[in-house]
Amino acid sequence: MDPREPATLRELGEPGDLGWVVMTHGEVYAREFGWDARFEEVVATIVGDFARAHDADRERAWVALVDGRRAGCVFCVRDPEDPSSARLRVLLVDPAARGHGIGGRLVDQCVGFAREAGYARVTLWTNSVLTSAQRIYRAAGFVLVDEERHHSFGHDLTGQNWELDLRQLQ
Repeated sequence: MDPREPATLRELGEPGDLGWVVMTHGEVYAREFGWDARFEEVVATIVGDFARAHDADRERAWVALVDGRRAGCVFCVRDPEDPSSARLRVLLVDPAARGHGIGGRLVDQCVGFAREAGYARVTLWTNSVLTSAQRIYRAAGFVLVDEERHHSFGHDLTGQNWELDLRQLQ
């Protein structure tokens, strides 16, 4: 994959997209952070829930392509606890395609869709070790609202909740 090639974004839905999202998350996070298969299980649940029962008017997912190959993804889903909020989920950029703005484009796509779909805010949960993602979230206007230590995926981690108030962007 040549990361100098411009990336294109398309909606998730081609054969293999769902499996690629789950597999790539599992492999990348195991390689880069030593996370175990429980993380892949979490991603599989998110992806499976989306595939099984998403509302196309209020929930979408995108895949970034470089040279016709999958290079990244992001999901925008309704927050089941607050229907006025969207959740940004499973943002990932393939390591071979990093450093070329794909993550920012995916986040912008998610935020733009959330605004058009009428959400008041976008929230996300991540972990403090994902520093590159944090830079992307800050650049898009997200604010860190709280942190909590937890033990997941075979490691002691610090979970973070971020929020973007879309009403302030109008």
